[in-house]
Amino acid sequence: MASGAAPASLTQLQSPKRRFDLGMALSHLVLICASLTILLPVLWTVRTSFANRSLAYDPANLAFRPQLDNYAKIFIDEPFLKYFWNSLWIGLASTAVALAIGSLAAYAIARFRTGGRALSFSVLGTQMLPPVALVIPFYLLSQKLGLRDKGWALALIYLSFNLPFVVWILIGFFQGIPKELEEAALVDGCDRWTAFRAIILPLSLPGLMAAGVFSFVLSWNEFLFALVLTGRHSKTLPVALAGLMSSQGNNIGAICAAAVAMMAPIVALTWVIQRYLVRGLTFGAVK
Repeated sequence: MASGAAPASLTQLQSPKRRFDLGMALSHLVLICASLTILLPVLWTVRTSFANRSLAYDPANLAFRPQLDNYAKIFIDEPFLKYFWNSLWIGLASTAVALAIGSLAAYAIARFRTGGRALSFSVLGTQMLPPVALVIPFYLLSQKLGLRDKGWALALIYLSFNLPFVVWILIGFFQGIPKELEEAALVDGCDRWTAFRAIILPLSLPGLMAAGVFSFVLSWNEFLFALVLTGRHSKTLPVALAGLMSSQGNNIGAICAAAVAMMAPIVALTWVIQRYLVRGLTFGAVK
């Protein structure tokens, strides 16, 4: 009887492991399918950017010699470097001002309860307005004040959308920093501004980086306001990319090359600061 009971107990010990392995396999299968859903369009875009016009619509053909004709078209035949610079400085300017003002506002709300809970929720409420409802008022205002086709005017408009987003994110980070650190600095003779600059800002660097990246990406990819408010001098990359589509036909290779040029800085930026970005996204989640 003892010898017959041993195989049964061995089966009972092995069956949970088999069920666990099956669950892991299904989980990995779901994750692989989800990753391919995201990555395959990106990989197809990169592949098409190096293909000629005859191979652009043949995604199954991978045996071809990569060419740079599409990149030459957008950077030599078209002034995409100028559009790239417009998107870059407008996004950086809007992000820098949003971080400078937003960090002070978020610190005041987190530490001194400025405005109470109503102000905190009203900051988030400004993000609920659809951009299409504001594009006509902004256009009429910029047209009347002579601000159309001005890059800095577009940066100010982006600031009006990015600032509430930055404030809302940073409130949680400042609330997660112990007040005792500031109180110790005040006891040692620091004023409130010195304590904020020397202690709070370095400790909240992951949050600042995360908020800055998201603010920059929102400005970098924005299309609607850039389409309506920019012109020949301040056109940004999303508007220039859409301009490659015409009634006479779409140059899919050049469009993919421009899309890759738009994605490259964001991928590089995320790759460089991913350590701060992951920490910033999870900081303050568990108090």
